[in-house]
Amino acid sequence: MTAATTAHDRLVQVRSSTPGPGDGDCVHLGMHVSGSVAGVRDGVRSPLRPGDLVFCDPAGPDPLRFGEDGRMMFLRIPRCYLGVTQRELEQVVGAVVPGDEGLGALVSDFLSVLAAKAEFRRSTIGDRPARTAVHLLSVLVVELLESGVAEEGAEAPGGATEMLSRIRAFIEGRLRDPDLSPESIARAHHISVRYLHKLFQNDGTTVSQWVRRRRLESCRIELGRSHRLTVAAVAHRWGFSSPSHFSRTFRGAYGMSPSAWQALATAAFAPAPADARGR
Repeated sequence: MTAATTAHDRLVQVRSSTPGPGDGDCVHLGMHVSGSVAGVRDGVRSPLRPGDLVFCDPAGPDPLRFGEDGRMMFLRIPRCYLGVTQRELEQVVGAVVPGDEGLGALVSDFLSVLAAKAEFRRSTIGDRPARTAVHLLSVLVVELLESGVAEEGAEAPGGATEMLSRIRAFIEGRLRDPDLSPESIARAHHISVRYLHKLFQNDGTTVSQWVRRRRLESCRIELGRSHRLTVAAVAHRWGFSSPSHFSRTFRGAYGMSPSAWQALATAAFAPAPADARGR
């Protein structure tokens, strides 16, 4: 591209509406400037604060809703420069990126400073500041894809619940695997570890707590059925590598040691002596 460019071709525009579909070869990154603007994703409205960022796809549904005084600054980026697939782009479009924390803060501050410079408003992709901005946006897209923000938004209504059910069933079938971990669970379901943690957090627990609880319940049932099995053997069978750690965890959950529970349970369910049954 050359330095000479029309208003439509400029990288930066401050608008009170989302750029229209005539710009379908580009992706827009909107940064909230002032007034009332909300992002809409999966039917959920998220009010934007100054500096917050939202990716928009002119070829898709408009993810922004403007109030009368709402103003956004839009950075136009040709799709080919972001280095992502259409599917990946669809996952990040509409996701609100806070402009006051993490990489979002860095991108927001950088764009605010550059947009204040008249020469940047007239710049093209071939200019150094614009190339730096595009590089930052590429990194931001990758972080969104890896962080789980994109995965969460890509779920259809009810999708998170269905995903959590599948993950729990997966865990249930592999409780005896000592290598079961958040990493292996996330990898098996093609999601990030961060998104996996978010699924369980929304349900009021953590991945590790869920796995530990299900293992403890399995151990409790097995210990209660037989006095012949050693505590160490049962612990090892259900994925606990350390018998002492298992004993402490079991006592913390049930208020007694696993050996005490085993003795109590087997005595309670043991057949009565013959003379006692005849009375």
